[in-house]
Amino acid sequence: MSTKNLEKIKNWNDASLQLRNWRDDNVRMSKETLDLWTGYIAPSINRLGDEKWLVYEQVFLAALDCQNFPIAEDCLAALKAQFSSSKRVKKLRAMRFEAKEDYHSALEIYESILEEDETNAHVLKRKLVCLKAQNRINDYVRELNEYLKLFQADHEAWLELCDTYLNEMDFAKAAFCLEELILMYPHNHVYQQRYADIKYTQGQFDLAKTYYLYSLKLNPNNVRSLYGLLLTTANLKSSQKTKEGSDNTKLNLWAREQIEKKYNDVDSDKNLIDSVNSLFQYLTIGKNEK
Repeated sequence: MSTKNLEKIKNWNDASLQLRNWRDDNVRMSKETLDLWTGYIAPSINRLGDEKWLVYEQVFLAALDCQNFPIAEDCLAALKAQFSSSKRVKKLRAMRFEAKEDYHSALEIYESILEEDETNAHVLKRKLVCLKAQNRINDYVRELNEYLKLFQADHEAWLELCDTYLNEMDFAKAAFCLEELILMYPHNHVYQQRYADIKYTQGQFDLAKTYYLYSLKLNPNNVRSLYGLLLTTANLKSSQKTKEGSDNTKLNLWAREQIEKKYNDVDSDKNLIDSVNSLFQYLTIGKNEK
């Protein structure tokens, strides 16, 4: 929300309504939340009734985002006084330690919560964040795998595990993560394309070609898949002299034409088009090649 939009808020009622709308829409807007808190809400917080506890939490998270620890401490103190034994408040305490990079203290609190509720997904994710922030990759991968045993349909967790394996150059395990995602979302062209990228990296060009083609079937505008198809067929046709080699030649000529069309459709800079043509020449792909 811009400063101009904030100027439309003239009184306490406008500010409280705006905070409620952000909560309902699951929008953080941290700096703006603090501006409304200090400018309107804080002096008359009790006017909100029981809604004030939601506002305290909302402002607490905004304060952590902005590294405004005095406001965060005030909000947390109010929540602790009202809900002294709440797991939710304990989680907020741990998040305060996270914001101060005291990961050891944060992990101790998360572990104490998980002893009582081992399937608390949000706390498990916060624990993973602490491990990743400390670059404890082996522990992070182990805990993320344990998390996925409990929440197998969490596609974001599968993506995170895939990216972690890719960073560690473990392509086989990264491919497994994407296979799980493709089973869950078979019509997602990005998952098909990313799986093809990994198979290309592993040198499995035939399989990569199949998935690039399926990605393009789902979304003909996926330029990365077009480049992937161009590269895979270039590698395949150089080593195949059969009918299949001829088919690969036709496919990479088609991929070249589609890429050129994409650049021409958006009036790309001539230097960029020249660079693309140089790439084609490097791959020894020519329009007159049959």
